Amino acid sequence: MLTYNIYCDESGHLEHDGLGFMVLGAVWCPAEKAKESAVRLREIKVKHGLKPDCELKWISVSASKLGYYQDVLDYFFDDNDLHFRAVVIDKSLLNHDAYGTDHDTWYYKMYFQLLEPLLDPSARNRIYIDIKDTRSQAKVAKLHDVLSNSMYDFDHSIVERVQQVRSHEVEHVQLADFLIGMVSYRNRLLNTSGAKLTLVDRMKRRSRLSLDRNTLLRAPKVNLLMWRPRAR
Repeated sequence: MLTYNIYCDESGHLEHDGLGFMVLGAVWCPAEKAKESAVRLREIKVKHGLKPDCELKWISVSASKLGYYQDVLDYFFDDNDLHFRAVVIDKSLLNHDAYGTDHDTWYYKMYFQLLEPLLDPSARNRIYIDIKDTRSQAKVAKLHDVLSNSMYDFDHSIVERVQQVRSHEVEHVQLADFLIGMVSYRNRLLNTSGAKLTLVDRMKRRSRLSLDRNTLLRAPKVNLLMWRPRAR
C-alpha cells in the first residue's frame, strides 16, 4: 500500500497581524522518496556554502544567496515526486461573527480545505504540520478526526497520522514555507525585494501560472485555491 507524506506550513495566519493575506500550503511526495529529496535539499545548501542543517525560510531570502534559492526552486520543479498545494485567503473578506465561528476554529477548517483534496483513499496518508504553540495539539487531533471521518476512515488507516513537527528539523516543511512565501508575496503585490521578485517571476514561469488565480482542483504540480466565503 502506497504511503504519502504531506508537509504543511502557513503565512499570515494570525487574525490581526496586519498582513492582508493568509496562505496555507502543503508539499507532498511518496514517503519512500522523502529521504532522497531531503538529502538533495541539504546537498544544495552545501553547494552554496551553507550548513546542511541551516533552515530554508522565505523571510531569509537575499540577493547574496539568490543562486541558492533559484536552485531550490528549480529542484522542486524538476523532481516529479514533489508537489505543492496552497489555499490563499484575503483576510479582508473575513467576518467570523457573521458565520458564528472564531478565528482559531476557522483556521483548522481552512486546513481541511487544504488537505482534503490531497488525500488518496487507496493509500496511507501521513500529515506533518509545523508546530505553532503548546495549545494546538487538541486542534490537530480534531483535524485528524475530521479528515478521517470525511473519508469514512474510522480506524485511521487512510489518514494514518496528523503530527506536529519543528520546521528546522524537516526539509519538506521548510520547502513548503519557501513556496508559500512566493505565493503570498505575489498576492500581497509586494516589491520590497528584487531577489524575491526574481523568485516569484521564476515560479510563475516554471509553473505557467499567475499564482493569483485558481488552478484545476487536481492540478498535479502547483495546485492553488483562492478561497472565498460562501454566500449567506
